[in-house]
Amino acid sequence: MSQLLSTMWCDVRVQMRNGFYHAVGFVLLGWVLLFTWLPEFNWSFLLPALIFSNLTVGTFYFFGGLVLLEKSEGTLEAQVVTPLRTGAYLASKVLTLTALAVVESVVITVVAVGMTFRVVPLVAGVVLASGVYSLLGFVAVARYDSINEYLFPSFIITLVLSLPLLPYFGLAESPMWYLHPLRGSLLLMQASVQPVGGGALVYGVAYSLASIALAFLVSRNMFLRFIVAKEGGH
Repeated sequence: MSQLLSTMWCDVRVQMRNGFYHAVGFVLLGWVLLFTWLPEFNWSFLLPALIFSNLTVGTFYFFGGLVLLEKSEGTLEAQVVTPLRTGAYLASKVLTLTALAVVESVVITVVAVGMTFRVVPLVAGVVLASGVYSLLGFVAVARYDSINEYLFPSFIITLVLSLPLLPYFGLAESPMWYLHPLRGSLLLMQASVQPVGGGALVYGVAYSLASIALAFLVSRNMFLRFIVAKEGGH
């Protein structure tokens, strides 16, 4: 636990030093201006989709950016020969980016709809979606050393991850969408401002947790294959 906490504190400082928090503040300012410009608009339907889409940058791409930064500075390779466990490395970034995403999403929701939303489904949906997005963000970036190599594959992956928005807006509806790893978390976000059945909520939590577990196993394997093995670590 102490290793995880110290790693998280280090990650927070890296994120602050490299302007990640400033970027989130800038995005929040843009949302505030939009909501102020359209004060009479009912955001209840669009809000879950907006938050869902907004998480792509704050989790998936932030994770990718951190890894590329560490590779360019040589700190990621250096960590391979330290006692830092792979699980602690991944968990630290997932937890710190998720915490940032929760704060950002709650602020956006409060500004958009006031206090008329349900906090627990919103936070649960954001936390679970952030876990999937963050871990798959590492999977997307693990094999690459430059942003030019990374950008196009990352765009394809985020496009696939955004597909649950299709049934959300009534397009291409099919039960097969319930197999998508982010379908459940989007349902939870939806439940924060719209009525959603209890069965859907149970599915949302259970399937999202299973998706996170699978994404963690894949990301751990990618770490061992493309970073540890590359550096001759153990």
